[in-house]
Amino acid sequence: MMLPVILSATFMAMFDFFVVNVAAPSLEQDLNAGQAALELVVGGYAFTYAGGMVTGGRLGDLFGYRRLFLTGMAAFTVASLLCGLARSPGELVAARLLQGLTGAAMVPQVLALITATFPAGERARAMSWFGVTTGVGSIAGQVLGGLLLEANVLGLGWRVIFLVNVPVGMVALAFALRLLPHHRASRRPRLDPLGALGISAGLALLLVPLILGREEGWPAWTWLSMAVSVPLLAATLAWELRLTRRGGEPLLDLSLFRNRAFAAGLPVSVAFMSFFASFMFVLTLLLQGGLGLSPLEAGLTFMPMGVLFSVTSLLGRSLAARYGLRVMTVGGSITALGILVLIVELQALGGAITPAWLLAPMALVGLGNGLMLPTLIGAVLAGIDPRHGGAAAGVLTTTQQFASAAGVAVLGAVFFGGLGDHPSREDFAAAAEAVAFLALALVLTATALILLLPRPAARRAPAVEPEPSLEAA
Repeated sequence: MMLPVILSATFMAMFDFFVVNVAAPSLEQDLNAGQAALELVVGGYAFTYAGGMVTGGRLGDLFGYRRLFLTGMAAFTVASLLCGLARSPGELVAARLLQGLTGAAMVPQVLALITATFPAGERARAMSWFGVTTGVGSIAGQVLGGLLLEANVLGLGWRVIFLVNVPVGMVALAFALRLLPHHRASRRPRLDPLGALGISAGLALLLVPLILGREEGWPAWTWLSMAVSVPLLAATLAWELRLTRRGGEPLLDLSLFRNRAFAAGLPVSVAFMSFFASFMFVLTLLLQGGLGLSPLEAGLTFMPMGVLFSVTSLLGRSLAARYGLRVMTVGGSITALGILVLIVELQALGGAITPAWLLAPMALVGLGNGLMLPTLIGAVLAGIDPRHGGAAAGVLTTTQQFASAAGVAVLGAVFFGGLGDHPSREDFAAAAEAVAFLALALVLTATALILLLPRPAARRAPAVEPEPSLEAA
């Protein structure tokens, strides 16, 4: 009963990461938001969300996963309300920054609670549901976002995509208060403010230029900022190592990287999430900007992809138990095949491509992603000590979100660079094709890196354990 409650946090955070894509035209018209403001509405959330993940995970280890989940969920609900009530682009940007930060407080506790409270025999199934929720939340941002905007609930327009979080958050809080277990620290916790400042500042110096650089024309400050981030992050890691040797409690527990699965799994996550977020972003732009679909029509085009993702995510646990990490290799290969089909279609049809042609490659991508993502999350966290579940979840989710933001920024720059000033359907198709080649390279890289993961002994899935159903979730 606890699992759907904590997974609601993952769904809400991923939904809000993607839903603003379909609402961008409405924001531009209603709030008179310029391109820079729209970039900050999307990218500002990604920045504070990614930048606060490690700190959020560590605070969960120190003060209890239940306490941080409840606090984060309540604050996320309030921040969503502020987004829905915003009267200017500045107010919306500020509320989105707060929303991302509060999401960083609650989301690491989801994986931490799964790692700390579920028995080893049930943990893989819970991880499968986490993977399902991550992918479905992302796609629901496109599908449900389009439905909500089309329905124009109570005449709220774009505001409804944020205000819908308020009743959901209140219900989740009520159940969480009743169902989440208490965790009490055995000693008085100590914080690492210098580590938190260094990691947050280093990520900011990297993410902000990636988010705003394309729109600003990549001025000198963007390159300087990214250059400065490298020594700052290196100095922060040196401080964390020194603090560890002195017997302190560093924000970033470097001992996590002694776990081979954790250390080898992070590069796979970087390559895969860079592809996943940017692929969704570019497909949305192609469908709405290039093919002229409404937000609802574009969202419905994503539905087969989402359904297949959900189905294969649920099957992935039992398949991984029987065949091991080969399931991820097969999943990556199917995803690569889907992208290759998309490339062939774009080359053959160009501007004549229609949404119907996109359904088959998108379905293959959803099929492969469902086999890849949940199994990857479980493999990365397989050997982590439950006492360090929050820290490990924070590092993993930070890596995923940073990779997502970087992928959208870099591949988005390639896409927009190929459009020109007055793009036609042919220009949109050519730009999408260029991005598809890069996405294919990322997927193949992730699939190859799976070979570095330690391979557990394959075993048969228990015959007496029923598969989870969608109703049970």
